[in-house]
Amino acid sequence: MPSLNDLLYTGFYPPIHDRRLHPGRWLANYVQTYVERDVRQMVNVRDLRTFHRFLRLCAGRNGQLLNLSNLAGECGITHNTAKAWISILEASYVLFLLPPHHQSFNKRVIKTPKLYFYDVGLLCWLLSIQSAQQLDTHSMRGAIFEAYIVGELKKARLNRGLPDHLYFWRDRSGNEVDVLIDHGDQLQPIEIKPGQTLSRDQFEGLRRWLELAGNTATDPMLIYGGDTAMTRSGVKVFPWFEGGWLA
Repeated sequence: MPSLNDLLYTGFYPPIHDRRLHPGRWLANYVQTYVERDVRQMVNVRDLRTFHRFLRLCAGRNGQLLNLSNLAGECGITHNTAKAWISILEASYVLFLLPPHHQSFNKRVIKTPKLYFYDVGLLCWLLSIQSAQQLDTHSMRGAIFEAYIVGELKKARLNRGLPDHLYFWRDRSGNEVDVLIDHGDQLQPIEIKPGQTLSRDQFEGLRRWLELAGNTATDPMLIYGGDTAMTRSGVKVFPWFEGGWLA
């Protein structure tokens, strides 16, 4: 089994694994082909360098609330162009937007979606990460790990023909749950922690949300970068490699 850093750095594009290719070299060719061929078929991108910059800026905002005005300003394009380019990246399954859940529990909640990349290997390449070892100390490691977990949850549901009812929840006070799965009559909260060890404080977000949700909540989970499954205070804890969190 590969290490977590190896998995995050390599990603999941089949040719890299089938042909045992170096991920950095293959992904560089992929992005060049994607931008020069696929993007131009969907929209008239006059300056490819600007689109490349936009793609890298999106990577730097993985796991953050989408701010189109900020993206447009840094890239030197209009707000409408940034919105159109995000739609292109969604349509070609490069990234997706995780919407906030509407349930407020009498709190003022955030209404802006979060941005995530489908493939963490591509995300690492766009962030100029050149080896798995660099992830040990990289400032984006937590956001990359979060993209891996959220992306796998999304793909697992779609592969089973289930509705894509994944959300996050955050109120104006900063209380947050990384993922909510809406089962119709109940909401399942999931927290994501990249570290190999856990502390009591890392369950605080779940505890606060469970108090707010009451009987609406079901089967809370925490997925982390360690290697031991356990149950703590009614929360099922899964290591990143154990498939139970995808069930």
